[in-house]
Amino acid sequence: MQNYELTLRSPVSKTFRCQKAANSLDIDTAKKSVHEFRVEADIETDFNLGLVVGASGSGKTSFAQHVWGEECFKTLLDLDTPVIDQLPEHLNYDECANILNGIGLTQVPCWIRPAHTLSNGQRCRAEIALQMARIEDASSVVVIDEWTSVVDRTVAKVMSHCIQKHARRTGKRVVLLSCHYDVIDWLNPDWVIDCNQRAFVDRRLLWRDFKRTETLDFTIAKCHRSTWSTFSRYHYLSDRLPAGRIETFGVYHGGNQIGFQCFANYTPRRAGTTMKMHSNRTVIHPDYAGFGLGIQVINLTSEMMHRAGYECWAKFSSVPVYKAMRRQACWEFVEEQRKFKTIVGGNMRRETGFRSKVRTFTFRYIPQPALEVADNACDYSEKRPNDRAVQHQR
Repeated sequence: MQNYELTLRSPVSKTFRCQKAANSLDIDTAKKSVHEFRVEADIETDFNLGLVVGASGSGKTSFAQHVWGEECFKTLLDLDTPVIDQLPEHLNYDECANILNGIGLTQVPCWIRPAHTLSNGQRCRAEIALQMARIEDASSVVVIDEWTSVVDRTVAKVMSHCIQKHARRTGKRVVLLSCHYDVIDWLNPDWVIDCNQRAFVDRRLLWRDFKRTETLDFTIAKCHRSTWSTFSRYHYLSDRLPAGRIETFGVYHGGNQIGFQCFANYTPRRAGTTMKMHSNRTVIHPDYAGFGLGIQVINLTSEMMHRAGYECWAKFSSVPVYKAMRRQACWEFVEEQRKFKTIVGGNMRRETGFRSKVRTFTFRYIPQPALEVADNACDYSEKRPNDRAVQHQR
């Protein structure tokens, strides 16, 4: 344990208006312009996540500068350059992808556009990814200031969960500064310094067994295909939905749609067989990415489609989705393909209709009766965007 003592002084103006304002409340300007912060804390013993929390003006920033120096708040994100091109040059592509996915910036289109086109939440994740990527020395510390202030409270919690997962998986040492107390459970830090209370809490022996009591509720329901326009820019394929027979679902948090899922019939159904529907166009809004929602949406909607009388398949080229589905008991891996040209009859060759030279993975859905699906989830009589069929707590 070490004692940290800071005395913060700010100059007081002597202008007529400032003096008038001070005199109106009989303020002792000498005392009110000085803030003293003292805390006894252990921030040296091995840790992954530390949190300095407190109201604005309580001393968070000054404490961090005192301990880790002025450079700890230097920003790295260049708004004119795609974020993937800003990661250290010695990292290969897979390492870059793992860093961006790990911090919850999972949409490839967000990697390759200039950073100024990203939302506030996406820019914040990008900055965190760059800060964590530059640290190679296990003893170094990444300091992230007020990442919760540029997004709404739900998104702040999702981001906090992603940060703590990535920090612990990579062995990074990260200290976060925030004026919000509602992210503590989602960060599950090793230690907390409360600048309001001037207190230190050591949680190094607690975080492994900690059980978060707060949940975020998400629901799945049929939605109109037109809502795809909101999510298409985040998907790695065409901005158009497949032709032919499709079924579409929305993922909702409160009254907002934050995700999209589609099923399409790629092969005509033969008499006496069950129609095959392929899962595709799965998108979770970037603000909610990194929370494991995507694979659960695929699983739940596939079960809903199965109970509605369809046979469910999935074929895609996304390696992260492939890895996630290989871990799912409800998906059977069928084959891996890399197509070039397809003979469609005689000497004719099909040049379009699929992405040439792209590796694809095919899975078949294995029904899981244990999945919790509402009784009305398989009713396809009409599409009602606000009819929540399945509730998921995370």
